[in-house]
Order: sequence, then C-alpha cells, then structure tokens
Amino acid sequence: MARRRVPHRRGAPVTSTTSGATSGAVYDRGYRPYDGPRGGRRAVRLALFRVSVRRALGLRRPWRQKVAPFLLLGVAVIPAVVNVGIGYVTRDSPPIGFEFITYRDYVVVSSSLFLLFVALTGPDVLCPDRRNKVLPLLFARPLTGADYVAAKLGAIATIVFAFGVIPQIVLFGGQMLVRDRALDYLRDNAEVLWQVPAAVAVVAIYYAAIVLAISSLTGRRIVAAAVFIGLMFATATVSAILVGDTSQQFNQGSVAGLIDLAALPLHLRDLLFLGHLDPEGPLGGVAKGGLFAVGTYAAVLSVALVVLFVRYRWEDR
Repeated sequence: MARRRVPHRRGAPVTSTTSGATSGAVYDRGYRPYDGPRGGRRAVRLALFRVSVRRALGLRRPWRQKVAPFLLLGVAVIPAVVNVGIGYVTRDSPPIGFEFITYRDYVVVSSSLFLLFVALTGPDVLCPDRRNKVLPLLFARPLTGADYVAAKLGAIATIVFAFGVIPQIVLFGGQMLVRDRALDYLRDNAEVLWQVPAAVAVVAIYYAAIVLAISSLTGRRIVAAAVFIGLMFATATVSAILVGDTSQQFNQGSVAGLIDLAALPLHLRDLLFLGHLDPEGPLGGVAKGGLFAVGTYAAVLSVALVVLFVRYRWEDR
C-alpha cells in the first residue's frame, strides 16, 4: 500500500493510520458528490437516444465504423442524382419531364438499403449492453425498460427515416431546379410532400422494431444480424414460390404475398401513393388485400414491440 503522502486538495483533511507492522492511508483526492441539476427520466431517455444515434452512425468511433452507414447513404442518393442529371441534360429536348425513378419506386430502393443498414446497426446498439452486462447499471438510474426501448427504437427509426427522406429531398429539389417553372412542379407534385415521409416512416419503424426485437434475444451481434437477414430472405422466398410471377399479369396475386415480411410495408406504401394495392404486385386482385396488408403489418409490428417491451420490462426488475 502506498506510503507517500499526496498533495492536500481543496482543503479536505487527509486521514492516515499506522498500526504495528501494517499501515495504510486514505487520501481525499477531491471527489465530490454531483450537485448539479438532475434531468430525470426525460434527460436519461434523451441521452440514451443521442448515444445510440452516435453509435449507429459511427460518430466518435474509428473511421471503419463510419464507412457502412455513410456508404449506404451515398448509394441511396445516387439514383436521385442520376435522375436530376438526366433531367438537366434533356431539359430542352424531348422527352420533357423524364423520370429515371419515381418517388414511389424510390421507397423500394431505399427499403432494400434499409434492410442492410438495420441489420448492421440494430444489433450494434442493443447487443453490447447485454453482452457487457451493463443493463443493471443503466436501470439503476431513473430509467425504465420502456424508456430504454423507446430510446433505442427511436434512434434506429430516426436514422432510417432520415436516410430514406434525404434522397427524396435531393430528387424533389433537383426536379424543381431543372424545370423552367419550379413552382408549377411544386404545385403539381405537392402530394408527394406528405406521401414520402409517411411511406418512409412506415418502413423505418417496421424494420427497426423487428431487428431490435431479434437483437433483444441475444448478446451476439452477428447472430442477431444473421437471424434478421435469414428471416427476411426465407419469408420472401417462400412467398415468391407460393405466389409465382405476377409482374406481367394484372390481379393474379395471392394472399400468400403477406408471408413476405420484407415487402409487407411496401403494400402500405402503395396504399399511400396509389390509394390501392399494385395490381401487378403479389397481392394484386386479392379481395380486401389492402385490409389484410394493414392488419398483417400491424400484427407483425405489435409482436415485435411486445417482445421488446416484455424483454426489457423483465430486465428492469
């Protein structure tokens, strides 16, 4: 045990004891209890949300952690840039109003990247807390299991939403700028201003809830990511086999299209953009297919949320 005395700090007394062959000393190093303002549950939730966003984006982490999220964002923006570039080059020659990709189709492109993104980041913001056994420390604060789930789910869903909306903003703004009458384009496409955020939000919350529900069941990130990707791929394969090719046939879909969990939120996208299901889609021609799609979406999302909240409510005890 150290015998050398240390400088006296803050005027606090230094206590030392010496007894026979053994001796010891207790030094006051100036540590004091925190006497600043306490934010309560709201501040804890916000802090956990910010930490989760930074971790998912790789901020304040080695550069390798930043590559995947920002590379995916760059890839997502490419179709918008190509569309605007072609529109600018051909603005004075037919065909006027060329669209390389529509706003509705862009949600499909983004959703494919969302799957990869949430598979990488979802387990990364949830599994380490369980593997490193820091959950008891977190719940020692004024934080409940519901707060924990809300912060984590909000972080992933917010990032996915931003990654889905930013390319659409680039596309919309670019389309306006290359037109001779930007205000006319804005007026003619005003409905997109609510359809895109609504469709992207439907996809973002759905994917974030499923990947976090799976991640809550294991402490290993690779296992959670593999199960999520495997689940999406397996359900898509089974659905494709049962439904068959409907791309060239109108209203020849099947209720088995609901099995495809990855494509399920895209049916709601069709309802938002078209007001009905895509007749060439896997649910085309299914009686009350839109109602079935909404009900299945709500059921899957509810199951994922129940798994999450029950899982961390148990940890909170």
